[in-house]
Amino acid sequence: MIIFVILVIFAGLIFIASWFLAGFTMTGNRQTIEEAMKWQSDHYDTSFYDRIEKNGYQITGSNGYVLNAELLKNPESTGRYVIISHGYTDNHIGSLKYAKMYLDMGFSCVIYDLRGHGENEKTFTTYGILEGRDLECIVKDTRERYPDLQTLVLHGESLGAASTIASLKYRPRVDFVVADCGFSDIENVLKGGFRSAHLPGFFFELADFGARLRFHYALKDMRPIDSLAENEIPVLFIHGAEDSFITP
Repeated sequence: MIIFVILVIFAGLIFIASWFLAGFTMTGNRQTIEEAMKWQSDHYDTSFYDRIEKNGYQITGSNGYVLNAELLKNPESTGRYVIISHGYTDNHIGSLKYAKMYLDMGFSCVIYDLRGHGENEKTFTTYGILEGRDLECIVKDTRERYPDLQTLVLHGESLGAASTIASLKYRPRVDFVVADCGFSDIENVLKGGFRSAHLPGFFFELADFGARLRFHYALKDMRPIDSLAENEIPVLFIHGAEDSFITP
């Protein structure tokens, strides 16, 4: 009986730890629009954002999930468009650091909130699985919404880069891709984070078990790199050599 009780307690602790780790990994605290704007304005010149013509709208993504988007319209009509995907916990305001560069090159910028971020309905992150499908929907919407479109580019940062790479599995009609500090798979990122926090590697196995149980998605399946097997779209991979969280 004592052994049975010990086993039940141990199993209960495993379940609680797995449930918590999955939630921490896939539903972390997101920045508000105000917090993101303050951070961007503290680090970059965002004064252009108030002056430029903007148009907010919604796009239906994967599984009917609604994504909030905004067009930053270039004053000159060049037919060039870029869809910029932000990083984890950020929102569309985080894309402003890249938008000015593209605007200066004649692009209009579509910035949006990834699922579970910004002004979207709260939900969990799948590190590219659903986000890649969402981006495919945004590409189709952009082509239908803007008939003057001639060139379409995807630019992603961190989770946005991983989501952008994951979308290539669906052969989106884009001309080229910029993937900034993306990850090949979330397993390596999380294991590295656990090591940095002096936690054992098997915590990832607990998180993966909890993700399957709680959200019905496996962390081990979150591998954007697998979407590149048959890709023919040009990709610029760029990464900071001193990035210690998502290693180059």
